[in-house]
Amino acid sequence: MLQATNVGLRYGDKKLFEDVNIKFTPGNCYGLIGANGAGKSTFLKVLSGEVEPQTGHVSLGKDERLAVLKQDHFAYEEYPVIETVIIGHSRLYEVMKEKDEIYAKAEFSEADGMRAAELEGEFAEMNGWEAESDAAILLKGLGIEEALHDKKMAELNGSEKVKVLLAQALFGSPDILLLDEPTNHLDILAIQWLEEFLINFENTVIVVSHDRHFLNKVCTHIADVDFGKIELYVGNYDFWYESSQLALQMAQDQNKKKEEKMKELQDFIARFSANASKSKQATSRKKMLENITLDDIKPSSRRYPYVAFQAGREIGNDLLRVEGLSKTIDGVKVLNNVSFTLNRDNKVAFVGRDELAKSTLFDILMGEIEADEGTFNWGVTTSQSYFPKDNSKFFEENEMTLVEWLRQYSPEDQTETFLRGFLGRMLFSGEEALKKANVLSGGEKVRCMLSKMMLSHANVLLLDEPTNHLDLESITSLNNGLIKFKGAILFTSHDHQFINSIANRLIEITPKGIIDKEMSYDEYVSDKALQKKIEAMYE
Repeated sequence: MLQATNVGLRYGDKKLFEDVNIKFTPGNCYGLIGANGAGKSTFLKVLSGEVEPQTGHVSLGKDERLAVLKQDHFAYEEYPVIETVIIGHSRLYEVMKEKDEIYAKAEFSEADGMRAAELEGEFAEMNGWEAESDAAILLKGLGIEEALHDKKMAELNGSEKVKVLLAQALFGSPDILLLDEPTNHLDILAIQWLEEFLINFENTVIVVSHDRHFLNKVCTHIADVDFGKIELYVGNYDFWYESSQLALQMAQDQNKKKEEKMKELQDFIARFSANASKSKQATSRKKMLENITLDDIKPSSRRYPYVAFQAGREIGNDLLRVEGLSKTIDGVKVLNNVSFTLNRDNKVAFVGRDELAKSTLFDILMGEIEADEGTFNWGVTTSQSYFPKDNSKFFEENEMTLVEWLRQYSPEDQTETFLRGFLGRMLFSGEEALKKANVLSGGEKVRCMLSKMMLSHANVLLLDEPTNHLDLESITSLNNGLIKFKGAILFTSHDHQFINSIANRLIEITPKGIIDKEMSYDEYVSDKALQKKIEAMYE
């Protein structure tokens, strides 16, 4: 069990936490959520002992082991992969190294023999003889093939290093597992494997993630970081979000009788309980949900940006025709004879492993770069608005205030009052609207780009990784806004729930051609025959 008692932390004038009291118990997975800058990652560091709180303390159960997902991908460059994983259990690794040093001695004394015997006993108690095979199982589950297990970490690419460090954290069944954005840079199969691992993990997990699908799959509780406090709620992320919205609705309707509110709450809980999967995690969550009372449901103080796209005109029957597009960048052919036709009803997610291929296709379609071969034609009734993955050119060295910046992209008759009101709905209220464009954070830039797109009234939206840099509140608002949009959408994302709730068609660009399917993303990733076919197209 891990417990924080009266924990407080302040950086200069900024209060991150005050009088935080929270207990994390075995068998549960806690999703730590909060707006950007709320202190989620810092709180994980407090729990791990990396950051010392100014008040209060953190206590760990006697003889319990805590493991943390390391963020430095270059910390183990000279270590073999399998050894890097075993290092995750520091005491086991120390015993292994000390044993090896004793057995490597040219002269073996009686004291050495006694010490070796002690170490062998401790080694056996920690399942040391299975260490290498256990590490190999974790690596294979995450997609690191056996051929890489004895290579140095320096020989692996960035994605592979991330997987090894994740295996390191999971190794040896730690009593407490702290994971900060564990799905970053993982492919679909690795994420699915990790979800199943955590669902069946019997100890305590605390995770920070912007992946709502992941939080919904693995979490039994949500720990909400807000206003320097941390409130604990039963259920996954969707339950927390929906219940906070329900509580807000109830609070706004004071005239409704308590009996009516209770009926609404019971119906709400029954709906979430019925949707639970058959996993142990979901079963225990269902039991906890059934015990929730009206007083347990509280409105959230979160602010959500207002994201709503309105098409200026309806699209005709023809949307887009792409024929034989090819493009080589720095000697590598990233697009090879890509062809497809889209219609007016399509909301298409472009998925796949090659980020550059997807971004290059979007840049070509928006006239940012030219293809080496092939053609594309937009329908005459279409108008496009583009969210590029790299939006720095819109903000670098730009001394305009946000009101001035947005005025460039708005109809001429819009007043400053309108622009400030528009920015206010995107969470730039009061003096925030007078910030300079060149000092914005990553999330603020994204909200500005979305404002620019909303003002365009385009009927075709192209978005390349729009959820990068956004907090969960902004992701939720953008997600809902795109679901309601009446026009066509072409987008890329790593957010499972974002793709699954928006897309009605999926196109995957592979080195050997495209896969084009009209199905949900859930169906796409769970179709084993299809995934096997896709795998062959990357070999």
